[in-house]
Parts: sequence; structure tokens; C-alpha cells
Amino acid sequence: MAIVGTTIFSHIIPVILGFFSILLIISGTLDEDKPKLGLGIALFVIACIFPYIILSVLV
Repeated sequence: MAIVGTTIFSHIIPVILGFFSILLIISGTLDEDKPKLGLGIALFVIACIFPYIILSVLV
């Protein structure tokens, strides 16, 4: 049986981080704001890698 909370780390948090990263990427592109664009890209990469790191530690 999986540990309670794995759904949060595998499905909910990455979606939230991905949503905000897409908003930052769009906003940074339209405003030509390089730090905001970089933050959005970094947040998107973290949202993609986050479940693999956390779930390998929990399970």
C-alpha cells in the first residue's frame, strides 16, 4: 500500500507549479522580462522533476 500523500506529490503539486510556470513564461515573453521568463522555465523544470525525486524518497 502506498504512503498517504503520494497523490499530492505526484498529481497536485506538479500541476499547480506547472500552471504558475506557464503564466510566468507567457508574462515574461510578452513583457520581455528576462528574470520572469527564466523563473517560469526553472519552475516548469522543477514541476517536471519534482514527482520523481519526492516519490523515490517516499516509496
